[in-house]
Amino acid sequence: MNKKWQKVLILSAILAVGSSVGFAGEKLTVVHPEDTGQALVNPGMGWGLHYYTNKPTKYGAKLSTTDTLDDFPGLSHIYLRIPWAYLEPAEGQFDWSVLDIPAQRWIDKGKKIALRITCSESWMRYATPEWVQKAGAKGYNYKFRKGIRPNGPLWEPDFKDPVFLAKLDNFLAAMAKRYDGSEDVAFIDIGSYGVWGEGHTLPTTKLKYDLDTRKTHIDLHCKNFKKTQLAISDGFTGPNLHGSNLPITDYALSKGVTLRDDSIMTQGDNNPYIHPDLAQSFWPELPVILESAHYGSSKSRGAWKDGSAYLKAVEDFHASYASIHWWPREFLEANRDLVRRMNLRLGYRLQLVEASWPGKIDIDSKLVFSAKWRNAGVAPCLPGGYPALTLKDSAGGIVGVFVDEDYDMRTLPVGKPGKAKIIDQQVDFVLAPKLLDGYRPGIQKAGTYEVYISVGSPIGTPKITLPLSGDDGHRRYKLGTVQVVSQQKQ
Repeated sequence: MNKKWQKVLILSAILAVGSSVGFAGEKLTVVHPEDTGQALVNPGMGWGLHYYTNKPTKYGAKLSTTDTLDDFPGLSHIYLRIPWAYLEPAEGQFDWSVLDIPAQRWIDKGKKIALRITCSESWMRYATPEWVQKAGAKGYNYKFRKGIRPNGPLWEPDFKDPVFLAKLDNFLAAMAKRYDGSEDVAFIDIGSYGVWGEGHTLPTTKLKYDLDTRKTHIDLHCKNFKKTQLAISDGFTGPNLHGSNLPITDYALSKGVTLRDDSIMTQGDNNPYIHPDLAQSFWPELPVILESAHYGSSKSRGAWKDGSAYLKAVEDFHASYASIHWWPREFLEANRDLVRRMNLRLGYRLQLVEASWPGKIDIDSKLVFSAKWRNAGVAPCLPGGYPALTLKDSAGGIVGVFVDEDYDMRTLPVGKPGKAKIIDQQVDFVLAPKLLDGYRPGIQKAGTYEVYISVGSPIGTPKITLPLSGDDGHRRYKLGTVQVVSQQKQ
């Protein structure tokens, strides 16, 4: 016998013998909601636009002040990657507007920002402010891709120099005072080491720094940012290093710092990315971030091909975040179907496969609710969340909120497409408790009430968008109705 119907029959039998949860012969309401296929914007996951990609003229620069890419499915944040020199042009004098002005456009739409502040760039001499050099910080002139040159047009700090590190520490303290723990910030990259903040010096000075130097940059960020999720680039590992456990990534993981892989689609050979093995230690507990190569550049050198390697990277890395690293609408128009397919897997996707409850219930009894849930994404639901039933009256007013605090969506396993394990939920709630004076705080009389499902906080506040129809506008989804009666009047 089909297990689903076996369960229905068992519960129906319980009801038929006079259980306190229903009425003899009363059938269960059983629903099998379909996944709508919509792109989801949820905490701890989604697409991020490179609003600044080091240069402030890319890639948000072409957007009008009112254009927040509302038509890009799954966009959850903008990524602001820009040199330190823009933010602290003189020591102790900060200009945060370069971050806050674009940030507020998206925050107004319920989206977030992510940050990377860099200290070495290939297109401007002083990504680290010039005043840091004048204060005595050691550094090197270089020519891009040629190494150190006495008269090189670009300057890179010595990443272990004590003056540089002290000034950096002061800057990070000021930045953390403003942004650490903000609900508007999704994550912050550790961008102070290496060119473009990627954790290497291959196209700049070509100097090799020891493990302790890289640890120092992690430690400075962890010292100042105690609440917001931090990330390091896979470039921190150094060239030609592979494996699931490397000293610097093991150290980062021990500090709660996650992995950002900047290598996606950069190469035109049969290796479209480099470090999926590194991600295996991170994704079960922390959100893995993928940054693709600039789309146009990747396409022109034959690395992009049909883009399917990006989806494969989402699978292999169990990624929670992906990047739009190009002019966004040009990228979307060229990759619309790829974006659609990636949205079905990126991060977590909580599917309600089945739900059941008694069709009729006495006001003084318990509401028994059963469900089957599946995470159809590649990553755990790292923010966690608890399923809640909400009952509404004919006026749309909330008369019942029942949260199953023993069922955390974070524990749902992930799997291959369509193969994730389905996990049962069964719980019963006191339908309409009476206070000492007999007052019922929710349902006060018999009637027919609408049943909604949501996932969110322990007090029943919806936090996670589900791929279901019937949204009430607050991430609660109508499943059906329940008839509440009073046996005293039967």
